[in-house]
Amino acid sequence: MAGRICLVTGATSGIGRATAEGLARRGARVWLVGRDATRGAAVCDTIRAASGNPQVEFLRADLSSQHEIRELAAELHRRTDRLHVLVNNAGAIFFRRTLTRDGIEATLALDHLAYFQLTLASLDLLTAGAPARVICVSSQAEASGQIDFADLQAERSYQAFRVYAQAKLANLLFCRALARRVADRGIVANAVTPGPVATNFGGGRGVLGRIAPLLFRLIGRPVEYAAATVLSLACDPAYATVTGKAFYGERERTTSPQSYDVAVQERLWQASAALVGADLPPPAP
Repeated sequence: MAGRICLVTGATSGIGRATAEGLARRGARVWLVGRDATRGAAVCDTIRAASGNPQVEFLRADLSSQHEIRELAAELHRRTDRLHVLVNNAGAIFFRRTLTRDGIEATLALDHLAYFQLTLASLDLLTAGAPARVICVSSQAEASGQIDFADLQAERSYQAFRVYAQAKLANLLFCRALARRVADRGIVANAVTPGPVATNFGGGRGVLGRIAPLLFRLIGRPVEYAAATVLSLACDPAYATVTGKAFYGERERTTSPQSYDVAVQERLWQASAALVGADLPPPAP
């Protein structure tokens, strides 16, 4: 991976941090994205020391904010003219319905729209870096998800796990629609659907916010297991031309029937484009 430039979101903990360290150990130049600059700097120091790779840097951005995603993309363009790997990993579950500064339901904004907006904003860099790879970290929760186009932002009824499952299904729908659109650019797009992972995911206020991380640490696999799949998709020559797929471990995984529905993929794409003000037309038939 020497000479390759990689961007990892949600990189100060969990799967993102383990992925960033794995890329650094392989010699890549790695940019970590997170909200907390102090924590980000400390994680970068740790990864540089562990990997012996000085090319590890932190970029601060709150990916629930469309303005900050635009600022992040602008900073990327100032720093480089190409990007080889984009790992969309940042995500959260919100146990109470929360709106972002853009007035969008926070789970949809952070867990799906951020993937959509950042990828499109980086597409020229990925094209310049081709062969390039986009990896979207989804979840096996997608299996219980349904895209409710009549209530995409859960205004009528909010159930945290239902809304989270919808967002994780959206990751797969986006990834497959993206794969079709960038096939002629030398870019592949794939998803990872880890099961429970031993992280602090879900931590927050309230009873569920305190219990969720304990459950994940109790029943979850080590974070390195999920990160290994991401690293294979990012680095392994065996996946250089694989696109539009989902993986669990090193195996392709059959996901929910709706995740393969091209009409749903395209409808979600258009809804997402309208919400973030960015688009990429589908390939000509």
